[in-house]
Amino acid sequence: MSRIRVRPDLLGVVLLTSAALTLAVPPPSAAAQQAPASASFTVEEQRLDGAVPREILRRSGFDEVAPDFVRALRGADSYAEAERAVARQGTRLWQRAVDRAQGRGPARGDLSRDDDRPLYWARLALTRELRQWQPEFRLSEAARTRLLGTLERSSRGQDSLTFPARKGGHDRGVKRIVVTGFDPFTLDSDIRISNPSGATALALDGTVIRTADGPARIETAVFPVRWQDFADGTVERALRGPLSEADLFTTVSQGRVGRIDVERFNGAWRGGFGDNENVSETGLVPVTDPASQPQWTTTSLPYQAIVAADTGRFPVYDNTSVTEIPAGATAPVVRPDGPTAGSAARAGGGGDYLSNEIAYRATLLRDRLGRDIPGGHVHTPVLQFGAGNTDPATGTVTDPEFVQNRLDIIEQLRTIIKVAAEAS
Repeated sequence: MSRIRVRPDLLGVVLLTSAALTLAVPPPSAAAQQAPASASFTVEEQRLDGAVPREILRRSGFDEVAPDFVRALRGADSYAEAERAVARQGTRLWQRAVDRAQGRGPARGDLSRDDDRPLYWARLALTRELRQWQPEFRLSEAARTRLLGTLERSSRGQDSLTFPARKGGHDRGVKRIVVTGFDPFTLDSDIRISNPSGATALALDGTVIRTADGPARIETAVFPVRWQDFADGTVERALRGPLSEADLFTTVSQGRVGRIDVERFNGAWRGGFGDNENVSETGLVPVTDPASQPQWTTTSLPYQAIVAADTGRFPVYDNTSVTEIPAGATAPVVRPDGPTAGSAARAGGGGDYLSNEIAYRATLLRDRLGRDIPGGHVHTPVLQFGAGNTDPATGTVTDPEFVQNRLDIIEQLRTIIKVAAEAS
């Protein structure tokens, strides 16, 4: 597998097989400004100093999250106390974003409540503070890495991706649905970008939908747009327990312009487009037990019912196209009706980026767990800014059409999930 650093100036707006598709974070804290040379910030964290991330945080009230986090760290006198503080602050950030998206509590700013970007930029503000924190007790780099992992999982809803017990309680007979989303990405093309899949996760987490068969509870989490996290098993760690209990799941990401796709086939191939750290990966999707790794996995979502239903303004398609190297051949070809026997994957219906990979990993996990449940991937439309606000060099961070597009996508995904639950 090849792994290269991608030049930011070469990243264009690329869809699916290459990926779909800086106005007050507070400035770095005094501690950050005095951090030792070893405390280098990631590419994502470096973007925090741009005007757009600072405006998004200020206009959502999430600019106060990092100072609160720093105060919590200062109160930790041991690694155990630090771990508790980090987990508590990460969970608080996730819940604050969920509450804001679902209309609970004050908005604390004039950005629309459905906006997923405050969570993304606030999380980076916290990881940057944690990366350069110098406590009174000895903190090894391995211990700091563990704290960063705790912060990532708790602030993405992964640690709280659980369902109430069914034994004799009020949750008896309630279907269990898992939904995942993604961070914003292609930020070097337009740092203003939002990801409707992440916004959907925030809007649906912990909610109950009413179906013809009774209530269904949705639990959600958000994943990073980073190749290495996926190679390190972040998807399997977060989803193994929930998928063992779920009645239905769908991974969600941003896809093509003006349409929604239910992706029929997922391929075991990384196509090389740069992630949020501007790192490229090309090669076979790395999984445990590679000897039993299939080239393709298949959706078990009720795609016919989803496509036939009137779910919203965007047309919905059953996408069966893949790119493969046929058995005995050396060159890739596009197959509109799915893979042929013995072929090697080069792109699933959802492409060869991390949206395809989360779909592949989740459906492979379903199969390895022996779960006969509906599950697969749905691609949302690309979230577009309004007319006259498409140039990131001159545009504003939001506009009415941008907000309405995101709201419409969220509501259509909610309806699609309801249809899937009723048809299963």
